Amino acid sequence: MIGRLRGTLVERGTDHVVIDVSGVGYVVHCSERTQAALPSPGTGVILHTDLLVREDLLQLYGFRSARERELHRMLMTVQGVGAKAALAIVAALGADGTIRAIVLQDAGSIRAAQGVGPKLAQRVVNELREKAAGLMARGGAEPEHGDAVEVQENEEAATGPAEGLAGLEVAASSSEAISALENLGYRQGEAAHTVAEVHSTNPEFETAELIREALKRLAKSK
Repeated sequence: MIGRLRGTLVERGTDHVVIDVSGVGYVVHCSERTQAALPSPGTGVILHTDLLVREDLLQLYGFRSARERELHRMLMTVQGVGAKAALAIVAALGADGTIRAIVLQDAGSIRAAQGVGPKLAQRVVNELREKAAGLMARGGAEPEHGDAVEVQENEEAATGPAEGLAGLEVAASSSEAISALENLGYRQGEAAHTVAEVHSTNPEFETAELIREALKRLAKSK
């Protein structure tokens, strides 16, 4: 498995780049969004990669972050979503936008990806809702410009008063939800206030449900 390449960008194609690593040129398929974030040829780059193995073909796919790569893998677990369709979805919305659309069950946004029809888009949001919320909670927003960089996951800790195991679980869920919203660009105070509101009216909600409801409320307030 080739999980990461660090070398010199030597060529751009319509759907791929070539990266020279110690004299070996690797053809890496990537989206227009990823290509746009890369520097000009002759410059050093880092790409997180995933190797697709078939009977008659080996293909490398490149991403700006490990989180984006994980999302691509997650999309491919849905029946009917191959490597190219998964790449198209991430390219159309970005990693954060794709995760947000899945959590909010926004199949219409998923349909914006080239080659993705309404049935497939609905299947994506139906099957990946919980997984996407978990990926969001783990953090690591995608880089906005420049070379791809390695994203470190934040270590979350439960904070605030709690009584017993149930209290610890509630605190952890709220903390994870707040962190996920911050990773999407919301201010800490805004995220904490909204999550607290959601929890006060729905104390049984777990992390994924807290995130989903908080995003709905934040969207309405804009």
